[in-house]
Amino acid sequence: MQQRGTLPTRGHDEVRAALTAPGAPFETVELGNAGTRVRAWRNAPPTLRAMIENARVYADRDFLVHTPGPTGAPERLSYAEVYRRVAGLARELVDTHRVRKGDRVAIAMRNLPEWPVAFFAAAAAGAVVVPLNAWWEASELEFGLRDSGARVLIADRERLDRLHGVLPRLGIGALVARPGGPLPTGVRDLGGIAPADELPEVPLVPDDPATIFYTSGTTGTPKGAFGTHRNICGNVTSLAYSAARALLRGGGTLDDLAAPAPPGVALVTVPLFHGTGCHSVLLGAVHTGATLVLMHKWDPGAALELIERERVTTLTGVPAMLQQLLAHPDLDRRDTSSLTSVGSGGAPAAPALVSRTSRRLPGAVPANGYGLTETSSMTTANRGVDYLERPDSVGQPVAICDLRVVDPGTGADLPAGRVGELWIRGANVVTGYWNRPDATAEAITDGWLHSGDLARVDDDGFVYVVDRAKDMLIRGGENVYCAELEAAVHEHPEVADCAVLGIPDEALGEQVGVVVQLTPGGSLDEAGLREFLTGRIARFKIPVRLWAQEAELPRNAAGKVLKHRLRAEYVQTGVPDGRP
Repeated sequence: MQQRGTLPTRGHDEVRAALTAPGAPFETVELGNAGTRVRAWRNAPPTLRAMIENARVYADRDFLVHTPGPTGAPERLSYAEVYRRVAGLARELVDTHRVRKGDRVAIAMRNLPEWPVAFFAAAAAGAVVVPLNAWWEASELEFGLRDSGARVLIADRERLDRLHGVLPRLGIGALVARPGGPLPTGVRDLGGIAPADELPEVPLVPDDPATIFYTSGTTGTPKGAFGTHRNICGNVTSLAYSAARALLRGGGTLDDLAAPAPPGVALVTVPLFHGTGCHSVLLGAVHTGATLVLMHKWDPGAALELIERERVTTLTGVPAMLQQLLAHPDLDRRDTSSLTSVGSGGAPAAPALVSRTSRRLPGAVPANGYGLTETSSMTTANRGVDYLERPDSVGQPVAICDLRVVDPGTGADLPAGRVGELWIRGANVVTGYWNRPDATAEAITDGWLHSGDLARVDDDGFVYVVDRAKDMLIRGGENVYCAELEAAVHEHPEVADCAVLGIPDEALGEQVGVVVQLTPGGSLDEAGLREFLTGRIARFKIPVRLWAQEAELPRNAAGKVLKHRLRAEYVQTGVPDGRP
């Protein structure tokens, strides 16, 4: 075993070597063929089924606290109670719905206690879990169900009502959490399923398929990132590795690392259907026996109350949430001393946010990271002293990830400091896109994922993401794909042409704006566009600003809209109204 004690030095290479040495907690192994070998964590949980079974050792601890509960008081479920519900639902899926290994089970609900139950039950039954974006409209949800070929849908009442005209023609089984009233024929109340003591017998191995998380490319067409148990389960070890690296870099010792940590309490501020919410927050809690505190919706004042009442230790959200928390007038009146870690991700974080967090929450280690749906969440992490020293970086890669920065045109490797497209390889990279071999071949070359992000890497291996090569905006952690939105706006009869632009926003990172060329005599305004788009696309994608003009949009010789000109004319100059 690795000898414990203080490190002679705490440089980056020394820390990594100590943590990944043979016999160390974060030892890595090589997998794959000669041409596509990748590193994986030797000690990562093998499957999602193993994770929930291993969590039985935390039986008496609170697994989750849901606020508000059905009576208005907090609803608390222990690890033992959640496991029995998982086992009961897994048996229901296998025995009643005839779910077999590799079948798809979709989840469409907001953050309710039933979400993690459904997730682990479907995975333990051998199904491929398909978490759908609960913000999607009916047509978007229908696409996810059809594209994945889901056999069963587990939803909340709002999603059920949204799909009331869709489910009969899809012909899939449906289970509903907290229905609150009569259910359509053939739809069953999830609460009526009896708990069980043991999971059904389903053999699983790390390379079995586990999840389909939908993402989109520049075409706006959703693609299902098809991941294995090894892909998703490795993220909890990547999380632990990043924390251990920060501990040693900050002056801690290997003895400190070996000391048992008290159970944590994580405030869940992000959707569980996202990579951050599922891979990092949910699975990170289950792996360590932490308690999840579910919020009905994000509210910084309510978050501060919960931090004080539940003695929350970790909080992870998009930068906008952290900004709102630090700016809230109740911050100094609430006891936040329990916080030991505050992380941000999902959107660019302003460097000033790091120092402000350290000043206002001095007991909490600041952290951020970078990852994609296709990399099963974490690829790089920046935490503690490294984050304070390099607040504009997303950190170094975790030890199972290799990175390249390549020329976007030629694919040739670029030296340190040069900006190019970031490519990623490791056991965290998904196998490809569900039923999309063309998209898979375009995105993955010999195991290297083309991130679509432009970045540079310094001599110490710290990554700086400088731009998005893909035509995409990030609004409060939610991806808004310009081509998809432009296609929806184009459907309006008064729109001759359009281009979606990002508007810088301190709270959300970006807001959505659109420049529209009107048809002759057209009089479309912002209110009219919002009304037209409502129900067609998710609400977070609907533009908050419309600039209308009669002139044609500027294009290059290839016919592509010159968005940099439009940004200079409308966004950068702060033009309040672009109507002619």
